[in-house]
Amino acid sequence: MPMRLPALLLACLFTLTARAEVTVVDDTGAPLRLSAPARRIVSLAPHVTENLYAAGAGEKIVAAVDYSDHPEAAKRLPRVGGYSRLDLEAIVAFKPDLVIAWASGNPAAAIDRLKALGIPVYQSQPDRLEDIATGIERFGRLAGTEVVATKTAAAFRGRLARLRQRHAGRPPVPLFYQVWNRPLLTVGGGQIISDVITLCGGANVFGELDAKAPAVSVEAVLAADPEAIVASGMGHGTPVGLEDWRAWPKLKAVARGNLFHIPSDLLQRPTPRMLDGAEALCGHLETARGRRP
Repeated sequence: MPMRLPALLLACLFTLTARAEVTVVDDTGAPLRLSAPARRIVSLAPHVTENLYAAGAGEKIVAAVDYSDHPEAAKRLPRVGGYSRLDLEAIVAFKPDLVIAWASGNPAAAIDRLKALGIPVYQSQPDRLEDIATGIERFGRLAGTEVVATKTAAAFRGRLARLRQRHAGRPPVPLFYQVWNRPLLTVGGGQIISDVITLCGGANVFGELDAKAPAVSVEAVLAADPEAIVASGMGHGTPVGLEDWRAWPKLKAVARGNLFHIPSDLLQRPTPRMLDGAEALCGHLETARGRRP
């Protein structure tokens, strides 16, 4: 019996160590291993910050980028620059044991530099609505807050399923989504907003484009003749440029009064609040259907 005790202790220690280790695959397909759940996280995108709070990991965030303003507690986090202009020295100074980056929004060179310094980096890139729930679950695993994260993800999936069921089979509405007006930017088929459009029974008139935020011309929009135009712009006010479309009264969206606005936080940040934006968009498209001759 005494001869077996060390082996038993070793087995117990191995089990405890295995439980402490965290292994996930990020949205780029890269594996990430932490020796223990993260305790000091730096967030490099507003949506990452919001989703960390949703995963129950808000207290683990030591710093974030500009515009990380939801929930209210996020406004008090120290800043490490903007998502497109990161302050690498500040990031390193916070001694993070995990950095969560935005694959298509952060500079690749900055991400490579952080990795070269030996800082674990998880890259987030939610391109479909389901990816939001998956990302929250992974954040919970990385931070050791799986219980909260699992509950949040399940609630998101349930609400998403109900929205899909409610709007399945609705007559399609050709739609132009305006990200910005100068330059005129929209969303391609691989962007998560395009997934929201599809959910609501809309048809992204530039859905065949591969780029996530391609530039298009006014002439291309006029040729597509969308039945509805939706814009978010910045903040909660009416987006600059939305009313400019009234200069083309024969455009179907203008002729039928289908120029709609949805606050940018609800559609341009892939977080649980995106379903609020989806409900608003679905409502606008239902209005557009009701205005058909």
